[in-house]
Amino acid sequence: MTQVDVGLAIGKYRVAEFLGRGGFSLVYAAENRDTGERVALKFGDMGGGGRFVDRFPSVETRREPSGVSPDEFTADAVFFDGASARVDFLDEKEIDRLLVSEAETLRRIRTPHLVSLRDVIKRDGRPVLVLDCIKGKTLREKIRALEGVRINWFLTIVRALERLQASGQLAYHGDLKPENIIIKPQGTVVMLDPVPARQGDTGPVPVTLTYNPLLLRDSKADVMAIGITLYEILTGTLPFDEVPWEYAGSKSGGETVRMSLSYFLSYTPPRDLNPNAPPELEKIIYRCLTIQEYGLAELRDDFVAFLRK
Repeated sequence: MTQVDVGLAIGKYRVAEFLGRGGFSLVYAAENRDTGERVALKFGDMGGGGRFVDRFPSVETRREPSGVSPDEFTADAVFFDGASARVDFLDEKEIDRLLVSEAETLRRIRTPHLVSLRDVIKRDGRPVLVLDCIKGKTLREKIRALEGVRINWFLTIVRALERLQASGQLAYHGDLKPENIIIKPQGTVVMLDPVPARQGDTGPVPVTLTYNPLLLRDSKADVMAIGITLYEILTGTLPFDEVPWEYAGSKSGGETVRMSLSYFLSYTPPRDLNPNAPPELEKIIYRCLTIQEYGLAELRDDFVAFLRK
């Protein structure tokens, strides 16, 4: 595990406190020693991916580098070989390449709804991303605290993703989940950790299997992640237990694959678990999860129609 101590000085920054961990990174708040401005420093970490990250024995609000709460999900490294995919560990060089690719992705994006990159610095020859330190709570924290969730947050995300896609800045986020969505005190929605631009079809991609169980590599991944998140909010559980789908990443078809997918996409309807689940949201979830042609535009229209009622 990467060792980062509070008080550590890296260039003009001094580490102030631990903020959180992902599958392959540790994020700390830090202060600019010249200006006092607060930033976030993202370090690569050899702690493994989502399934290999240690978990605390009970749901916790504390944040420590040693593990995550059982209700939090971190990314796994998915390697695509052209015909199938596998989940595996990353080595130090692969982690560093992902951080550099993430920096390149963030550097070309301008939107208030995605965390901004300020700089890339080095520690012991390895890249460290300097990001905006965003005040607010993650959607996971709000779900856990039963603070209430607003559908217009998701509408904001969908519209932002549509604009980024249309402008050519970002084809898709690829790792949407409650941990990667921050709600600022004034209600602004900010996304974290988009999947870095890939170099070819064989490099590793960080994916949270729970929210992208089909290992999709287009904007449908974001639509499906939003549907899974809505299902989780309404029911307190997840629609799919065994992730990823066994044929995810495969380019082969056939009746066996189609039958397998139909079984995989079977899930308990939200109203069976929560009689108060709005029927309109149940329909949106169904479309997000099961209809391939249901994309960002269709999801945006359905959210607008729901909010107007």
